[in-house]
Amino acid sequence: MMANVIRSTICGLLVMLSSHGAIAEEAVARAPEAGVYQLASDQHVVGDLKRVTARHEDTLPDLARLFGLGYDEITRANPGVDPWLPGDQARVILPTLFIMPDTPREGLVLNVPGMRLYYFREAENGIQVFTHPIGIGRLGWSTPLGETRITAKAKDPSWYVPESIRKEHAAEGDPLPPVVPPGPDNPLGRHVLRLAMPGYLIHGTNKPWGVGMRVSLGCIRLYPEDIEGLYRMVPRGASVRIVDQPYLAGWHQGRLLFTAYQPLEENGGDWLAALELLDHHLRNPPEGASAAPIDWGRVARITREGMGIAFPVQEDAPDIRQWIASAVHVPDIPVASYQPTVQASP
Repeated sequence: MMANVIRSTICGLLVMLSSHGAIAEEAVARAPEAGVYQLASDQHVVGDLKRVTARHEDTLPDLARLFGLGYDEITRANPGVDPWLPGDQARVILPTLFIMPDTPREGLVLNVPGMRLYYFREAENGIQVFTHPIGIGRLGWSTPLGETRITAKAKDPSWYVPESIRKEHAAEGDPLPPVVPPGPDNPLGRHVLRLAMPGYLIHGTNKPWGVGMRVSLGCIRLYPEDIEGLYRMVPRGASVRIVDQPYLAGWHQGRLLFTAYQPLEENGGDWLAALELLDHHLRNPPEGASAAPIDWGRVARITREGMGIAFPVQEDAPDIRQWIASAVHVPDIPVASYQPTVQASP
């Protein structure tokens, strides 16, 4: 009970609207149309695997935000690359080929081990999906799983700081006021979606580097530009599903793809479930798909390395090195030339 109360207060259960003091948002990079896709009825995968050639001033967090990725997504896809000094002309893989979680295609779906949110909505030509990276609860303060809904929305919220956090900061020589008003010091950012789960929010942040990491006390964080778009589009009452699916599979252009994220420490990963998932998809191929058997040795390697990249796993498919080499190269445009892109509401 006490843990829920603490979570409620820390995440900002007591949120009030304010008409002043809006948080100052820095100019950020965002590639055009990043994270927006039109879905066919039988489509399991969206996007493309991409690569970019870094400039000497680039960092992996900069490139992640530019292409709609989180910190862990881009660093795990590029093992051995220094996140802060990747180096001039370094090849950086962008894991922007997404296998969607196995859930109904409606409302908000949050896959916690993948640290990724999907918002499905009806459009003129079918279903449209928006996908964004998220920050989640750290070990010991896990983001809860289950089905819920959006109960309220708030813009420019105030944060009512719990006494325990105030004492902790005071002891460290960094005192906090009882209430943090809207502005650059507010950890909730500018936009909040409240869940029916008591004490939990989907919100922005004043520390964008934490998006794509386990850094919160259970709430879900998004980049400021992403939560602003969701705030405009997602209605009160929208369904929310929070799932734990570290292993995803789906058909894409006639090939069976498989993604392995690193399972949450507290939950682990069900290896047998991954094998059953792949076997199910192989037994139910779309018309014209490859009938080649699965390379189980490749599946084991993908699972072990947990890079979060969607790889083909059939014996007639390109191997891992060839697949990465085939990533679509995107133009070398300086990060500083972009401005935040917010998805417009209908």
